[in-house]
Amino acid sequence: MGHAPKQRTANERFVGCMLGSKKPHGLTRRSAGQHGRREAPADEGSKRNERDPKRSRAERVQRSTTDIRSRTPGDRRPEFVVKEIEASGFGSENGSYHRAPMEHELTTLPNGLRLITHHMPSTRSVAVGCWIDTGSRDETPTEAGASHFLEHLLFKGSEDWSARRISETLDGIGARHNAFTSKEYTCFWTRMRDEDLPTGVEILAEMIQRPSFRQSEIDSERNVVLEEINMNEDDPTDVAHEEFINAIWDGHPLAPPVLGTRDSINDMSRSTIHNYWERRYTPHSVVVAVAGNLPDGLTEMIGDRFGDWQGEATEREFVAPTVRSEVRVTRRDTEQAHLIIGSQSITRDDERRFALSLVDHILGGGMSSRLFHEIRETRGLAYAVHSFRLPFSDAGASGTYVGTKPGQADEVLKIVRDQLGMVVESGVTSEELDRAKGHVKGSLAISLEDANSRMNLIGRTEIVGQEHLTVDQIVEAISAVTHDEVVDVAKVAYDGPYVIGAVGPFDSQDLEEHVE
Repeated sequence: MGHAPKQRTANERFVGCMLGSKKPHGLTRRSAGQHGRREAPADEGSKRNERDPKRSRAERVQRSTTDIRSRTPGDRRPEFVVKEIEASGFGSENGSYHRAPMEHELTTLPNGLRLITHHMPSTRSVAVGCWIDTGSRDETPTEAGASHFLEHLLFKGSEDWSARRISETLDGIGARHNAFTSKEYTCFWTRMRDEDLPTGVEILAEMIQRPSFRQSEIDSERNVVLEEINMNEDDPTDVAHEEFINAIWDGHPLAPPVLGTRDSINDMSRSTIHNYWERRYTPHSVVVAVAGNLPDGLTEMIGDRFGDWQGEATEREFVAPTVRSEVRVTRRDTEQAHLIIGSQSITRDDERRFALSLVDHILGGGMSSRLFHEIRETRGLAYAVHSFRLPFSDAGASGTYVGTKPGQADEVLKIVRDQLGMVVESGVTSEELDRAKGHVKGSLAISLEDANSRMNLIGRTEIVGQEHLTVDQIVEAISAVTHDEVVDVAKVAYDGPYVIGAVGPFDSQDLEEHVE
């Protein structure tokens, strides 16, 4: 929130994603009062590796799980019990393995809250994020936009911590802080010097557990959210992405916009907001992720700040969407036509996601991609062109965005369809596959070198219930992708039925031939 959206570089799209989606505008909203670059979160996990009968990826993950229990009902000092350590084995026929360095530690408090940490002793900073397992897909029609509205309101503070005190305290220690809301989760985070971590933890704990919900602040922040909706609707790229989402997931919980609507925000009462917070914000639905130069006693610190929090576990309904060919257009007399064409794809857990990440990069992931070369470099039909993936728990989508002159819309859409068809029918060349593997592996290594990126990775992976893979395991999975696997996943992700979301001086029927 607060800044116009920009196209991210390949590395920026990859930060914290662990081979997840390059998410278009409008799917994740990020704000903390004055903040607001949209983030491209991605959700990745793994099932059994069908290509490797020797050992599943789950068996190759080293994971330390610890319970924290109170010694007495009145004593919250933790007692640690190591429950399980799985070997990070790179198997052989006889099942032997070697142990890789542990990359994270997972601790569960008695109230259900999870703490996941990654130690980076070479840094002098630490990043902490509170991840809540709730997003726009969990809202009822009267709650539409409540997850994002809450993201704003929690920065207004509690009875003891006002919004001004929060901002002045964090500013006084040179901390960065922000938040973002997506369709499936919300995150509040701050990054600071390692010695200031107790302050950051105290503020986040106070915001999330004891929000004040003052009526005057709700009313003032309501206007801020409405302005954010106005900003979104003034951006034709954002509007085109929303049209695409509505076209491909019509009637599904993933379809409604994260921001809500003007009507839902105007009508949202304090009791509606409070009841949503009370239902969805519980210790069972929260992951505290910390990465950087971790101090001794971190688990005790989190236990002291969050250990008394109580609440029931929340549930979420999952249902596969029904996708049919459709075109949705917002007619505007714009200088450019903003076009998004795509189809249903694989879910977040699908084993083929590694292969899809490579196909996506070959199609439209960078300056060497097929779409960039054909549409921009060769024909000069567009400035912005890129492909993206949207993997969720129960649905997935793949799409391509192009901004071009309205008179060139038909030509551009035909080129995109032709390129998709070529990948589905013939796959990719060995040179393209090798180049994509090198890009993904290099981007992964570069993107995880700071504390905030690591915090985002472990927090996001844990909140969506994914398997934690080391960098070496990701590299191994990418290296193992074959040409046949690329063709197989392309037939799922790019072979229709097609949908289009668009903004420009035309109507839906003008583009219908491109989804047939």
